[in-house]
Amino acid sequence: MSKRLIIKPAGYVAIAVVLISITLITIAIFSPSDENRGARYYLNKTIGGDCRSYNQPVFSRRLKDMLPDYIGASSAAGISKCANKKELMAKVAGNELVRIRGGRGYEVEELSYSYPYLTPDGKSLLKEIGKRFRTKISGTPLRGSDFILTSMTRTTEVLLKLRKSNSNASLNSPHFHGNAFDISYIRFSSQKWFLTDCDKNYLKEALAQVIWQLREENKCWATYELKQGCFHVVAK
Repeated sequence: MSKRLIIKPAGYVAIAVVLISITLITIAIFSPSDENRGARYYLNKTIGGDCRSYNQPVFSRRLKDMLPDYIGASSAAGISKCANKKELMAKVAGNELVRIRGGRGYEVEELSYSYPYLTPDGKSLLKEIGKRFRTKISGTPLRGSDFILTSMTRTTEVLLKLRKSNSNASLNSPHFHGNAFDISYIRFSSQKWFLTDCDKNYLKEALAQVIWQLREENKCWATYELKQGCFHVVAK
């Protein structure tokens, strides 16, 4: 008489876990990727395909200050140009620059072509943007999300390295003077498992509105950088 294979309830749970794990790994490997990579992309295009409308006005295209409009004022208000990291750290030692770490509403990514330092005025502006951004999104499912800083203060040495991959990098940039920073409008850090296209567009335009309001209060200049995927902000 043949024996019947009996699977206990715990066995079914283990099998389910294995199957789910294999499915997620397969999705992560073979699905296309965007800013929310792998499995998140798949969920975005399936479960998250039906976008929620936030009714957020478009403010990004209002940010159109040009370099000649502010480079003189930025240079006068900020630090003098540093040739290398040694000179930059001397500015830090003299309290002309302060270290920037993640704060309320923002995170700092690993910087390849700049240093995580700003003038005190630059830091104050950044903190105000972060605070207002968190307040702006507090009543939505995206509350608690952070924007990401992608560039801050540069030296001549770093700029020359950057120009090897980006010939448009300016030799006359406010990033030399410690009062300018770039914020990605493509990538955000969110507590939500996946971000739909509508979520990302809302965060982008909510951030743009905050920056625009500060610009209207005469606290900064700002530019919507289409090719670089960032908002370029300069403290006044």
